[in-house]
Amino acid sequence: MRRAYTFPLRPAVRQTIAFGEMLDDHRALYNAALQERRDAYRHPSQTRIRYGDQSAQVKDIRADDPDQARWSFSSQQATLRRLEQAFAAFFRRVRAGEFPGYPRFKGAGWFDTVEWPSDGDGCRWDSQPENPTRTFVRLQGVGHVKVHQYWTVLGRVRTVSVKCEGRR
Repeated sequence: MRRAYTFPLRPAVRQTIAFGEMLDDHRALYNAALQERRDAYRHPSQTRIRYGDQSAQVKDIRADDPDQARWSFSSQQATLRRLEQAFAAFFRRVRAGEFPGYPRFKGAGWFDTVEWPSDGDGCRWDSQPENPTRTFVRLQGVGHVKVHQYWTVLGRVRTVSVKCEGRR
């Protein structure tokens, strides 16, 4: 049985600013990866670039751009996986004869979620267990963010996704 829990975050002002910067940097990574795929396909050789190729480049991107280096490596890979899923859905629709809908560049108001695929790799759920009355999630580059937890989480947290409201 699969369960998903949604809890609102209660970030401080400084953390809200960090969330905005994080979304902007992940959006820039997504758009740059999309542009690279478009350019490679338009090249006369029509080479295709996959997730594995772009994921291997993240290390170099982080070395060149200090803004990208402050965020979690695994969350950046999840952003690239998001683009890979968009292309997989596009090609699936092309094969089915449906209206394909090529993946689009994301504007500031259309990219509002960042995902961490595993707890402990750039994020930590319930990061302050010594405080049993409150729940915090620690996000790399943002800090310990207070979570307004309505009920207890059954089992182990595997994936953390943060959706920032009010970005449109």
